Amino acid sequence: MTRSSRDRARSIHERQFYALNRAVGRFGIRSFRPQIMAAPHWHGHVEFNYLENASMTYDVDGRVVELPPGRLALFWAGVPHQLTAVTPVGEAPPRLTNLYLPLDAFLFMPHVAALQITLLNGGLALMPEAVCDAATLDRWYRDYRSNDVERVEILKMELNAMLRRGLLGGIDWLLGDPGAESGRTQAPAHAHHVVAMIRFIVENLAEPMSNADIAAATGLHENYATTLFSRAMRLPPKQFLIRMRLLRARALLMESGTPVTAIAAASGFSSSSQFYAHFRAAYGMPPQVMRDRYMAMTLR
Repeated sequence: MTRSSRDRARSIHERQFYALNRAVGRFGIRSFRPQIMAAPHWHGHVEFNYLENASMTYDVDGRVVELPPGRLALFWAGVPHQLTAVTPVGEAPPRLTNLYLPLDAFLFMPHVAALQITLLNGGLALMPEAVCDAATLDRWYRDYRSNDVERVEILKMELNAMLRRGLLGGIDWLLGDPGAESGRTQAPAHAHHVVAMIRFIVENLAEPMSNADIAAATGLHENYATTLFSRAMRLPPKQFLIRMRLLRARALLMESGTPVTAIAAASGFSSSSQFYAHFRAAYGMPPQVMRDRYMAMTLR
């Protein structure tokens, strides 16, 4: 097998986890030379980026950020993001390692509530250099490619431990710094209840849902649970629910030919008129116009 054939086979293997169901996603790691993206995309993972021999520019839902080499960056990929520039550093070729952790797996990780809440709020974090380096990413990549269940489970446990170490100090927030006011990165009081409500919302987007339903995931009184959620997420549960439904609808518009009325129902909106009103208010255009513009952009 030639080198180009091996590269194609490797690319197919690495992308299988990603292409099967972009709305949910599977765990996976890939390592490759970064390429400029022609258009934004989004998927159902918390995405980790580790760049070597280059810096790169990302557009994350309209916000521009610069990612330096040698630092592990992570963000929730459910918002549109696009790699717009790669700037080599030194003579070696740039190398990007991406790790994709499904959102549900991330939300069930223990003791990382500050990360869970801030990333779902649109945060982008740089982990301390001391907790994750190129050698760690190489080992994780070999574990992932081994197809050994035990090695992959250990990888995930190490990933959780790495995030917990990062929370002890040293995380740099490029977007959504939760310590901007307090001077430190920490989870709000009773953060595990907030994460439980987020999990319930994400897992039941297509179903009718009230504040009482969301609060029931915690066992707390509705008013108290709603107050906890609003303080941590900076918006009430119902508004967060609408935001998540709109993100699902936007992804379905781009990634399928499903009729708009069916997308409204699949995203949990009770009527097409309600969906159209929320969509236009959030994105400044009707759903079909956004789909048409996206298709025109991808065909260029």
